[in-house]
Amino acid sequence: MFENREGQKVPQVTFRTRKNHEWVDVSTNDIFKGKTVVVFSLPGAFTPTCSSTHVPRYNQLTPVLKQHGVDEVICVSVNDAFVMNEWQKEQKAFNVTFLPDGNGDFSRGMGMLVSKSDLGFGDRSWRYSMLVKDGVVEKMFIEPNKPGDPFEVSDADTMLAHIAPNAARPLEVTVFTREGCEFCVRAKGMLHDAGIQFEELVLNRDYTEASLRAVSGRSTVPQVFINGQHIGGSEDLEKHLAEKKVA
Repeated sequence: MFENREGQKVPQVTFRTRKNHEWVDVSTNDIFKGKTVVVFSLPGAFTPTCSSTHVPRYNQLTPVLKQHGVDEVICVSVNDAFVMNEWQKEQKAFNVTFLPDGNGDFSRGMGMLVSKSDLGFGDRSWRYSMLVKDGVVEKMFIEPNKPGDPFEVSDADTMLAHIAPNAARPLEVTVFTREGCEFCVRAKGMLHDAGIQFEELVLNRDYTEASLRAVSGRSTVPQVFINGQHIGGSEDLEKHLAEKKVA
C-alpha cells in the first residue's frame, strides 16, 4: 500500500528544467511556498492514458481550478526536461506547468517511485494527484495498488469536485471550419464574445468533407457541436446562444 501523506510537507528537491535553451533549477519552495498548488503525477510522457486523458482534462479544467483558489496546476513525471517540454508542446497543454523529475527524487520522496522495469521504463512514478497548500499536502488521491496502470481517482474532475463541488464544468465545443469562410469567423466571434472556449478543426487540415458529412449530415461550414449536440451553422449558433442567455 502507498502511504497517504496528507498533513505532511512535500519533499525538498531541485527540478532541473529547460527554459529558452538554458538550464533553470527550480526548487520545491519556488513551486509551493505560499501557494495553493494541484499536482498530478503519472508514469510517463507520451504514454497512452497520460496523453489521451490525464493531461488534456487537467489542461481543460485548470482555468476553473484557478477560479476556485488554485495558483498553479503541475504535471510531474520521471522524465527529463527535454521530453517534458516536447510533450507539453505536443499536447498544447500550456495551462499546466510540466515539471521533469528526471532522477525520480520527488517521486521517491513522496513514496511513489515504483519499478516499471517489466515495461523497460525503469523506475517511474505511481499515478496520483494531490492538493498542496504552502508546501503541505492537504489532500491526496492515490490510484489503487493493483497490476497495470489504474486510472480511477487522480483525474481532474475528481480534484475539482473536491475543491469546488458545485463548480460548472466548461462546455465541450468543437467548430468545423475552412479557411476564408466569413460565416466561420462569425461563429468563432460569437463564441469568443460569450466567453466559450472551443476547438477548431479546419477543412483539409484536420478533416475531410466526407468526415463532416458523416458526423453532421451536412457539407457546409461552420458546423458547431456543444457537449455532443449538433448546433449547426452560424445562424443556428446565434439562436442557441440567445436562448441560453434568456434561460
